Amino acid sequence: QVQLVESGGGSVQAGGSLRLSCVASVITGSTYYTISWFRQSPGKEREGVAAFWSDGTTNYADSVKGRFTISKDNAKSTLYLQMNSLKPEDTAMYYCAATMGWVARWRVVMADAYNDWGQGTQVTVSS
Repeated sequence: QVQLVESGGGSVQAGGSLRLSCVASVITGSTYYTISWFRQSPGKEREGVAAFWSDGTTNYADSVKGRFTISKDNAKSTLYLQMNSLKPEDTAMYYCAATMGWVARWRVVMADAYNDWGQGTQVTVSS
C-alpha cells in the first residue's frame, strides 16, 4: 500500500498560482510506479489532471496543459503540481493517486487504475 499525503491547497484569485504537494512513500521505495493528480468538484466526475511515470514521463489534460507542471523531489519523497494562471473552473478538491507499475497512457486518467489515494486538498479560485 502506498501512503499519500497532499497539501498546498488554498484560495487564490484568478490568474494566481498554487503548488500542491503529494508525499508518496512509493517515490523512494519503488522503481516502477505511476502517480497522478485528479480533481473533483461537486456534481462532477473525478477528472485526471496530470500524470507522472517513474521514468520521468508526464502527461497533462488539455484543460491544464501549459499551466500546470509536475515535478519531483526524491529527497523529500514528494511530487509537486505547480498550478499557474489559475481559473475559476480549476476550483475542486485535488487528489493524488498512485499505483505500483506503469499505467498505460490510455488508462492514466481513469480513477480505477489506482490503488491508493490521498485525502485531498481543496483549491478555490475566485474571479
